[in-house]
Amino acid sequence: MRRKLWIALVLALGLVAAACSSGGTTTTAGSTGTTAGGDDGAVSQRSYRFVVVSHGQASDPFWSVAANGVKQAAEDMGVEVEYQAPGTFDMVEMSQIIDAAVASNPDGLVVTIPDADALGPSIKAAVAAGIPVISMNSGSDVFKDLGVKVHVGQTEYEAGLLAGQRFAEEGVTNAICINQEVGNVALDLRCQGFEDGLGSPVKVVPVDLADPTGAQEAVSAELQANAGIDGILTLGPTGAEPTLAALDQAGQLGKIKFATFDLSPKVLEEIQNGNMLFAIDQAQYLQGYLPIVLLTQFLETGALPLGSVDRVILTGPQFVTKDNAADVVKFAEQGLR
Repeated sequence: MRRKLWIALVLALGLVAAACSSGGTTTTAGSTGTTAGGDDGAVSQRSYRFVVVSHGQASDPFWSVAANGVKQAAEDMGVEVEYQAPGTFDMVEMSQIIDAAVASNPDGLVVTIPDADALGPSIKAAVAAGIPVISMNSGSDVFKDLGVKVHVGQTEYEAGLLAGQRFAEEGVTNAICINQEVGNVALDLRCQGFEDGLGSPVKVVPVDLADPTGAQEAVSAELQANAGIDGILTLGPTGAEPTLAALDQAGQLGKIKFATFDLSPKVLEEIQNGNMLFAIDQAQYLQGYLPIVLLTQFLETGALPLGSVDRVILTGPQFVTKDNAADVVKFAEQGLR
């Protein structure tokens, strides 16, 4: 997987260099129809318009970093990009947003696929309309069936598997998995991989990412009901931070083995303090950035880098531990990690 990651990064850098030288919420980045190129090195503006539709909720800071990647890519490529998402984790609303995007006839579409059954018809309609579609973040297991050209992200089951193996190496035998977005298949796969990597049953505890107090109470209830819990994996900072509070309240912070997917300033702080084993970073900035570069180059060359035979360009998993957390902090402060 590390080989795929480096291939993706090298390809992206090459594509950016070549390009520069030649309801829900909606954010528009970039501009179209003018030429700003010349000897001053400014980016030539293209007439392409892309739409990005993610399932990410405004209350989840993870998605602000992905949106930063989209915005920067739009500027670097000289294209117009509209970033849209439902107000909550709502597959009906998300499918309607995709339908509206398809009706607007963009030059390219980027989607996350947390639920292929719910979103599949809308994505297939985009493909049938001749719109090139790239998926990112969620959907590595289903994108090919929908006609999507390539996926940018991490393979979620394998990421969970690696987490479980690391917990097993720490001697954990009784773990729980905190899921802040039940119904997102990618998160289900993380918990499944975690259980398989650990080699013992894992209870999945659902929480609401928009209700941190309720999430803390749910974790506290599990700790009280099962005194033998010796490991906890959360699937994002919106689950990790309430879990930290619950562990602190129970006097178990730094005693129960704890790790999470994805990053936040609090998560990085607790890793540095030794209260968390690690965080799995999937580099969501790149998940937002790379599809815009790839679509631009596809329209101009007719070709796409596929990353590997399975057409997944990996951006993770990348493990952030006490040994390297300080290096990651400076990038997180810039909205890049």
